[in-house]
Amino acid sequence: MKTKMKQINPLQIDETIMEEAGRLIAEGELVAFPTETVYGLGGDALRPEAAQKIYQAKGRPSDNPLIVHIADFSDMDRVAREIPAAAQKLADAFWPGPLTMIVWKKDTVPSATTGGMDTVAVRMPNHPVALDLIRKSGCLIAAPSANTSGRPSPTEAAHVAEDLNGKIAMILDGGPVGIGIESTIIDLTESKPMVLRPGYITPQMLSNVLGEEVIMDPGIIAADDTRKPKAPGMKYKHYAPKADMVIVDGEQEAVVSEINRLSQEKQSKGQKVAVIATDETRSHYRADVILSMGRRADEDAIAQHLYHVLRECDELNVDAIYSESFRTPRIGQAIMNRLLKAAGHTVIHAGE
Repeated sequence: MKTKMKQINPLQIDETIMEEAGRLIAEGELVAFPTETVYGLGGDALRPEAAQKIYQAKGRPSDNPLIVHIADFSDMDRVAREIPAAAQKLADAFWPGPLTMIVWKKDTVPSATTGGMDTVAVRMPNHPVALDLIRKSGCLIAAPSANTSGRPSPTEAAHVAEDLNGKIAMILDGGPVGIGIESTIIDLTESKPMVLRPGYITPQMLSNVLGEEVIMDPGIIAADDTRKPKAPGMKYKHYAPKADMVIVDGEQEAVVSEINRLSQEKQSKGQKVAVIATDETRSHYRADVILSMGRRADEDAIAQHLYHVLRECDELNVDAIYSESFRTPRIGQAIMNRLLKAAGHTVIHAGE
C-alpha cells in the first residue's frame, strides 16, 4: 500500500484534503491525524474490520481497547449505554481536551474496538484537524497512537511515517502536537471515579470538578513507585527506544555522579551512551550524546519533548540511555509513568 502524506494547516484547513481523508475512513481505511496529545491512527470505530486493521498496522495486541474519538457530546449516545452525570460534568469542564472517559458500552460498539470489554473509552480531541476529520468521515473514529506498538508515541508526522509508511492509507501532517503525552483516562463505571492513566489533566483537577475524591488505580501507583516492588503485569516496555534505558533517581548531585560513572563504564566497552537531562544539568554530564528535555520548571515543555527525545536516541544509534527522573509538581507523575514504561521499570537509586 502507498501511504499518502498530506500537509494540512490547522488554522486554514484544506477542505479537499479533509474530504478525501474522511472518505477513506468511511470506506474502512486508516488515516493518521494530529490531536493535541499525540498523533492518532484512525479507523471507523463501529466497524470491527477497521479495528482489526489498526491492530495489524500497529502490531498491537487485540485485547488492548481503542479510544473512540467523537466531535460532539451528543455522539456519546451512539456508544454509551448510559451517560453518567459525572461524564456531563467532566465534558463541560475538559472537552474538547486530553481526557478519556470509560463508560458502559452499547451493543453497537463492536468488541473488536473495545478489546472484548463491556466498556468503551471515549474522548473529544481538542484539535481542529481531528474534529474536522470525525465530522467529514461521518464516523466515530477509533484511534490509538499512530506508532508501532511499544515504540515512543508520535508527536510529529515524520514519526508516524517512520513506523507506519506503507501500512496505512494516509497521514495528515498538521505539524508538531501541543501536549506530547497521551490523555488522562478516568473510569466512570466503578463506585468511585478512578484514573487508569495519568496525563495532563490531574486527579486533583478531576476531583475539583466532580466534588468527590478521584482515586488512582493502585496498579499504576505500585508500578510507578520507584521504590516499591512493581505490580504484576506492569513491567512490560512501552514507549520504548531501541537501546536499553535506565532511570537514575535521587538527589541531583548523586544522580549526575552515578550517570557519569555508568556512562564511563559503557564507553570503556566501546558503547555509545546518551543521557537525558534538563537545561540546568546538561553541562554536568560526560557522554556521547546529551539530550535536554527543557527547563525543569517548565513541565509542559518536558512533556512535549519526551517522545521526541526517545526517538532521537534511536536516530543517533546509541547503545545505552541514562535518564534523570522527573518529579515535577503538576504532571510529573504522567511524565514518570511514560519514562518508567520506556525503561521497563529499570531504576537505579543514586547515593544509596
